[in-house]
Amino acid sequence: MEASFEITLQMAIAVLAGISAQVLAAYFRIPSIVLLLLLGILFGSDGIGLLHPHLLGTGLEVIVALATAIILFEGGLNLDLRELGRVSVSLQLLVTLGTLITLLGGSMAAHWLGEFPWNIAFLYASIVVVTGPTVVGPLLKQINVDRQVATLLEGEGVLIDPVGAILAFVVLDTILNGDADPINAIVGLVIRLGVGAAIGGAGGYLMSLIFKRADFLSFELKNLVVLAILWSLFTLSQMIRSESGVMTTVVAGSVFANSSVPEERLLRSFKSQLTILSVSVLFILLAADLSIASVLALGWGSLFTVLALMFVVRPINILLCTWNSDLNWRQKVFLSWVAPRGIVAASVASFFAISLTQRGINGGDSIKALVFLTIITTVVCQGLTAGWVARWLKITSKDATGAVIVGCNPLSLLIARFFQERGENVVMIDTDPERLVEAEAQNLRVIASSGLDAAVLEEAGLASMGTFLAMTSNGEVNFVLAQRASEEFNPPRVLAVFPRDPQASTSVSNKVSQAFIPDLAIKTWNEYLNDGRVKLGTTTLTESEFSSQNERIQEMIKTGALIPLVVERKERLQVMPAKYEWEIGDRIIYLLHDPRPKLLKRLSGATQSTRLSLEKLAEVEEVPLAKISQLFTTDTPGG
Repeated sequence: MEASFEITLQMAIAVLAGISAQVLAAYFRIPSIVLLLLLGILFGSDGIGLLHPHLLGTGLEVIVALATAIILFEGGLNLDLRELGRVSVSLQLLVTLGTLITLLGGSMAAHWLGEFPWNIAFLYASIVVVTGPTVVGPLLKQINVDRQVATLLEGEGVLIDPVGAILAFVVLDTILNGDADPINAIVGLVIRLGVGAAIGGAGGYLMSLIFKRADFLSFELKNLVVLAILWSLFTLSQMIRSESGVMTTVVAGSVFANSSVPEERLLRSFKSQLTILSVSVLFILLAADLSIASVLALGWGSLFTVLALMFVVRPINILLCTWNSDLNWRQKVFLSWVAPRGIVAASVASFFAISLTQRGINGGDSIKALVFLTIITTVVCQGLTAGWVARWLKITSKDATGAVIVGCNPLSLLIARFFQERGENVVMIDTDPERLVEAEAQNLRVIASSGLDAAVLEEAGLASMGTFLAMTSNGEVNFVLAQRASEEFNPPRVLAVFPRDPQASTSVSNKVSQAFIPDLAIKTWNEYLNDGRVKLGTTTLTESEFSSQNERIQEMIKTGALIPLVVERKERLQVMPAKYEWEIGDRIIYLLHDPRPKLLKRLSGATQSTRLSLEKLAEVEEVPLAKISQLFTTDTPGG
């Protein structure tokens, strides 16, 4: 068989196996890297023997280099600097202090537990400081984890890849050249990072100019121009300073993504497809080249090394790097658990094995085997359990708290106070500064701007909030606001006050829920609040009286005498959707129209002295409370 056809066959099998793994992973909803590793090993020399990556020769190194450039560029595209700003301190520490902790901790584990000599132990630790974005990204999309945690993990995965890869090559140079001077190692690291950042910054700006001004080019051609520039920049960096190219690709992607480029989504889609293809082919080829015998020959000490990296080094890393952050213990536990290694670690380990063997230094195959053992263990253990851990810790996006409310009026202020009394973040958005004065008087955060502006919603922190509620006096505007918020930020709960049936179309029912009741007369209820013609009530649905309670409340809703505002279920508070299946144990807080005149004005509360209080009514079970704050500390059913 001709050599050219043999290489063609190898690549065809690798692509087919890689895409098949992606399809199966999507169908079974498991991390794709798990199946990529399994199929790669199955098709390799230790399996059925269809794939022999060594037949590609130096072509394998070329494929790894160019594919890695695409992968890291796509990672840079996903870096949102404004979003990273919210976790900037923790992220900076993870990339700097965290790298040092993993380097030292991993070295000690490999030396004392794996019984590797110090130079090989340090080389192993330098390779596994990275946490692959190609693994973390798809994993986070599957489990929909809390936005703040997702941003931190994604940022760490993208930024630490070039730092870790360059660090590993600096350590390798030190071993090969016998130069143990740490100053030279640090200088080499800084120079590579600096060269890569400078070329990447200039290249990213050039790409953005082409997208903005080269109107004579089609979208498809622009995407290919960016790809050509990317590979050129990567090669230029490598020529100027070896291994600086990985930093170039990340910086170029980040600069491009944050340059307000039109049609950027088209490039993201194109690069995302290339990344999936690159990851699929690389993992299949590298896993096929792995010797299972070399992994088994490592012994128990190497397994203990990996476990120490997962259960000792990583938690210490997270504890120290997030010590003064606003992350809670649940988020920190999840960060400690999720740190899977990916394609960069695999490709660097494969290259190092060849380099060490060529220089006659023992340990190359062992390094590669130990790194792949780390990848397999972290990917399988953490990848398959991350969703369960996130749900157990209650940090999925569905568990996100807080609310962004567009429209400042008496009724929306009352809703905001419910969340505020629970200790949840609330942001009010309105174009009328005078209306926001009342909200500021209640210590609510306000933004005087339009909710149609995505930048305003981003400033409000909607990406990490649990609820978006549009309740201006214009129902059509509310619906558009809610749709825009859902498309741009996809918060767990999107509601709006609008005059139509929420089941009228699939897009509405799937994305936007009608708030409170169908066709709420929001102006009328705001007048009731201003005039003091309302009472605040609460009732808990009990098993013995569920039907009668439900019937009475629904009847009062139909007559226009009552609107349910929020529901508390399993200690979680959420705005009441118009179409909502009530359950036993639900606690419903509502407004009841009382036509009798009240002396108390503006009961939605401009000051602490005008807080709306709850009174006992005969029609429904209620809890007599003096203040709204007591609604969430007292739960004694009455009636």
